Amino acid sequence: MAHKRGKKYQDAAKLVEADKVYTMGDAVDLVKKMDFAKFDATVEVAFKLNVDTKQADQQLRGALVLPNGTGKETTVIVFAKGDQAKAAEAAGADVVGEQDLVERIQDGWLDFDVAIATPDMMAQVGRLGRVLGPKGLMPNPKTGTVTMNVEKAVSDAKNGQVTYRTDRDGNVAVPFGKVSFDADKLAGNLKTIAETIVRIRPAAVRGTYVQHVSISSTFGPSVDVDLASLLA
Repeated sequence: MAHKRGKKYQDAAKLVEADKVYTMGDAVDLVKKMDFAKFDATVEVAFKLNVDTKQADQQLRGALVLPNGTGKETTVIVFAKGDQAKAAEAAGADVVGEQDLVERIQDGWLDFDVAIATPDMMAQVGRLGRVLGPKGLMPNPKTGTVTMNVEKAVSDAKNGQVTYRTDRDGNVAVPFGKVSFDADKLAGNLKTIAETIVRIRPAAVRGTYVQHVSISSTFGPSVDVDLASLLA
């Protein structure tokens, strides 16, 4: 049975012209106009990519720093010791630890958004795979969260870094700000994401790589966006 949308959603959806693909500026304006959440909703972009995720070289995963931030307060923890621990604390990490932090998480504490680890700590952090993995919190070299440069990793995480990853159907969804952002700031973040996705096109892909792009707020209807306007 199809899910019945509420009246506010239906009223908002009437503002979206059927089968129309909007320019980036018009799409951002429309998403802001249609938002009806009682909180500062997150705005997200979704890409449908022509990739075969069964092939390892066509699975996209990484991180990028949005020029205008995410609008979200990010809690960052770091698994490190010695000088690296001191560097993490100086960079503004919220919690820094070694085995004590591993045990705290094993006991059920998960009140953080990003976990960073130095390579020498991964033998211990690896034991948290079953806990952190499903939540997307496991440190990973591909997203810059397993690194000896903890200072940069903490700074990036605190200043608008987002991660991206293809799901099994070749979709990539990335948050790029809040409805309260000025339209030009949302557009700047969206453009940065689009340029990154296009730049990392796998060499094996043939035909149209980006098949569809849409943006939406947390509860609002989605709006189709013209890729060319994102790259102009």
